[in-house]
Amino acid sequence: MFTLSASTLRPLFKAEQVRELDRRTIAGGIEGFALMQRAASSAWHSFRARWPQARSITVICGSGNNGGDGHVLAALAIQSGLKVQRVSLKALGELKGDAARAAELATSAGVSCEQWHAGCVFTGDVIVDALLGTGVRDEVTGPARQAIGAINAARQPVLAIDIPSGLAADTGAVLGEAVQADGTVTFIGDKIGLHTGEAPAHTGEIDFRPLGVKADAFFDIPPFAWRLDEAWLGDAFASRPRTSHKGDMGHVLVLGGAPGFGGAALLASQTAARLGAGKISLATAPEHITASLMRCPEVMAHGVRGVADLDQLPQRADVLVVGPGTGQGAWGQAVLQHALAAKAPLVVDADALNLLASHWPDERRDNWILTPHPGEAARLLGCSTAEVQADRPAAARALQKARGGVVILKGAGSLVASVAGLGVCPYGNPGMASGGMGDVLSGMLGALVAQRGEVEQSACLGVLVHALAADRAARDAGERGLLASDLASYARELVNP
Repeated sequence: MFTLSASTLRPLFKAEQVRELDRRTIAGGIEGFALMQRAASSAWHSFRARWPQARSITVICGSGNNGGDGHVLAALAIQSGLKVQRVSLKALGELKGDAARAAELATSAGVSCEQWHAGCVFTGDVIVDALLGTGVRDEVTGPARQAIGAINAARQPVLAIDIPSGLAADTGAVLGEAVQADGTVTFIGDKIGLHTGEAPAHTGEIDFRPLGVKADAFFDIPPFAWRLDEAWLGDAFASRPRTSHKGDMGHVLVLGGAPGFGGAALLASQTAARLGAGKISLATAPEHITASLMRCPEVMAHGVRGVADLDQLPQRADVLVVGPGTGQGAWGQAVLQHALAAKAPLVVDADALNLLASHWPDERRDNWILTPHPGEAARLLGCSTAEVQADRPAAARALQKARGGVVILKGAGSLVASVAGLGVCPYGNPGMASGGMGDVLSGMLGALVAQRGEVEQSACLGVLVHALAADRAARDAGERGLLASDLASYARELVNP
């Protein structure tokens, strides 16, 4: 799946992996305090690039190395002429190690310090969150929780150092309460938890600074995941040979649209056509045929009352998309059963996933893409939606292990899990919280599998194109009112770079 990763995708790590990279860097001859100074200097440059007009700053420091970064940044700020308010969660005399050295450096530079207390008023133009680092795993309580609440209640913009305090670095879950930052500057190795779960609502723009550490030089610390990137598209969608014909571009069969649920299947089939598949067939309830012909006459629509009407359609297709609008009744069950009997790759979405959970609990195959949202993933895993969201990477990997193929766990920071690794999509926007978005994704995936003949890279590319198309649509006309049907034209541009 990640054959292009070395040049076009950013590696993502778990917190313990980054700590190990940090330890090895120090063991290699760079003093820990020097590395802290590098981090603070990088954070200072990130701050200045984002808020060049700021004349004052509030730095809130915890008791660990994350707080140490904050103390050094405070020293840099006062040396540059800014008015600095330094707030420490712990008395300076109680700090230890590099954090104590950093605090002394700031004091020697002339930065005064006040200890955190309830009712503390933040006076800086910008607040810097240096409270908690990536090692926090349990729910945040006590003074740290109070300070996080005060930061979120303040009106000033916020820069988080390494990670917004209260956000889990490995999962993107909120540990009780987390800082809502406008920007996050993170160091050494980018963290998986900054890109999925609740993270997009807390990180703001992420500025990654490696501090001179080359993570790829440590071959025994493989990335936990890869961040998908728009730059991948140029390599993935080469120009077609001039002699291409529709038979070369694959045949997609969309199975969906039970009586009364035709819209989802129509969206999926039309989007598949816009993404470049050579032939699109639609097997749907007879009452939806007229609407299909009016909406997209290029789609070959077939009325299906029961599986007998499917005849040899599944055998003639290169990929089957099953689930959009199928429902969970007899019609949907029969259609899914027929699809599962075919040998072609499958894209399984919506009610077909719920039917898999309830009627085919042991079904597993290597040539399908499952596209659950958190609720559907919970039903497939036999757990709660909250448990899925508490550790989305673990849920995606567990579902892929149980069911095989490729699993796309949808939501903010969609995840793509396969035997080859885990991909994270950093794109998308709240405008996608509308009906039909999943159906459009299924159509895109079907078209890409039909043209490429494989499921792993097709899944990553489909998720990437889907999210980027939504971002372009929102850029042009706003997030509110964004319709699933708006995406097809933008997606077409993206697959023709």
